[in-house]
Amino acid sequence: MVARVDFSKLTLMDALDLASLIEGEAFQRYMLFAAQLGHRDPSDAASVFRSMAVNEKKHGEQLAKRRLALFGEVPPKVKLDDIFDVEAPDVGSPRWNMSPLKALKVALASEQKAYAFYDEALPGVKQPEVKALFQELRDEEAEHIHMVEAIIAKLPPEAAIDLEDEDAD
Repeated sequence: MVARVDFSKLTLMDALDLASLIEGEAFQRYMLFAAQLGHRDPSDAASVFRSMAVNEKKHGEQLAKRRLALFGEVPPKVKLDDIFDVEAPDVGSPRWNMSPLKALKVALASEQKAYAFYDEALPGVKQPEVKALFQELRDEEAEHIHMVEAIIAKLPPEAAIDLEDEDAD
């Protein structure tokens, strides 16, 4: 996870914009993975990634709505170049034959990365409202971690099985 941001100088608007960028990047990456893997059945890895994309998009929309209500159409100062892979799953994560369990573990690692980002950023944040937002976002990431862990715990044993190459014979 990389962020080229001086957290001590973040305004609330910048923090909301940064968080929106992080969610947007994760949404795009999950959608890319779903497209790369293709959809085979309702419980496949692509479906896991598509579901995670929906969650990231919803969270991004909530942040954007909040930002619009507070700051209107003021152009953002932070940009996508200021972050890289804060929450987005690693580019090389998907495999054509990955099991739903492996896909959920990729999602879990992404949520853990996002939690670590906000947790590690907090000591450098000076403005109280930005600190409160980052604590809120960190706590939401903790909820996402628990959600994915609960889904993993309920998976049937066959969810751990990778697809087989039907042409390998």
